[in-house]
Amino acid sequence: MTKTKSNTAAKRSGRTAGSKQVKSVVPSGRRRAATTRAAQTSKRRPIATMRADSKQAKVLGMLHSAQGTTIDAIAKATNWQPHSVRGFLAGVVRKRLRLDLVSEQLGDVRIYRIAQASSADQVAR
Repeated sequence: MTKTKSNTAAKRSGRTAGSKQVKSVVPSGRRRAATTRAAQTSKRRPIATMRADSKQAKVLGMLHSAQGTTIDAIAKATNWQPHSVRGFLAGVVRKRLRLDLVSEQLGDVRIYRIAQASSADQVAR
């Protein structure tokens, strides 16, 4: 069997020689309208409706206490690895929730807690 130009061109484009190219009915500008940023963020659960029995709620409760907590205590309470706890503190507490996380070194232990924000700080956010 000899190859023709139409056969090799079809192979390059990923089609077989007898296949037809299907055109999209939807104009290309409207194709991604459903996956906009607003549609993606609307699926997120608001902070006010967070489950009280979740690991996130447990950690935030520990961080809101006046004495604070350690990474080891959070890891033990949630059954997370210490690197996961650090990732949660940086990614969720600081970045997503925008809470003021304070850490203090007491002896050889580092204590983390959420600082009580003044009313002026809350208005600025």
